[in-house]
Amino acid sequence: MVGGVSHVILAIWAIVVILPMLWTLLGSFKTTAEIFKSPFGLPASWNFDNYVSAWSGNSFGRMFLNTVIVVGVSLVLVMILGAMCAYVLARFSIPGSRVIYYLMLAGLTFPVFLAIVPLFFILQGMGLLNTLPGLILTYVAFALPFTVFFLYSFFKSLPFEIQEAAYVDGASEWRTFFQVMLPMAKPGMAAIAIMNFLGLWNQFLLPISLNTDQDNYVLSQGMAAYASSAGYALDFGEMFAAVMITIIPVLIVYILFQRQLQGSVSQGTSK
Repeated sequence: MVGGVSHVILAIWAIVVILPMLWTLLGSFKTTAEIFKSPFGLPASWNFDNYVSAWSGNSFGRMFLNTVIVVGVSLVLVMILGAMCAYVLARFSIPGSRVIYYLMLAGLTFPVFLAIVPLFFILQGMGLLNTLPGLILTYVAFALPFTVFFLYSFFKSLPFEIQEAAYVDGASEWRTFFQVMLPMAKPGMAAIAIMNFLGLWNQFLLPISLNTDQDNYVLSQGMAAYASSAGYALDFGEMFAAVMITIIPVLIVYILFQRQLQGSVSQGTSK
């Protein structure tokens, strides 16, 4: 009974998610007139004019590159720093380790919008306001608490005997971490990397508040700026194409790594 109800709910949820995405995909091949005339019909011609116009006419190519740079660099930094922090907190008894861990957990409960004003003045004082490095630094700080929280359980569950064996063989702390312990936490690393990628790619509040230089726009704020500037003259077909450009990388990453994500999440949360 419970299984049947859960399957029905999941089917309804899948429809709710898939139908708007399918409608957006069809709309990206239509003109504005076609969209209003036949919102749910097939396009008269399947061409990529809207995609070409969105990519070249509204600087989406530059914004796509900015997004790749910011998310890519942020992801590498947060994975390295988060893994190192989680490893130390989970494997070593150092003074204040529990306090640091609980402060990380507290960071998960702190609403991001409350930190916007302090972040603005901090980045301004550092000369990083409206720059990609400033946005990268903010993204890393934003994603670090959850990364540490998620990886903590993986490192905590690893056998201490393997760590001690590495020490006996003469491995240093750095070598033990990078060559022995980190590969053993690969499922957790893969899962949190995917979740961080999805969260950072779709981030809107931080860039819209801390990155007002149009040359440094990322896709999320570029989409908002394009929709608001066009007003009533908005080309809906072109806008739908821009939306698809924004979400296609996320879909590709999720489809490629969904099995790794599902297995890793269940493993990490149960330990």
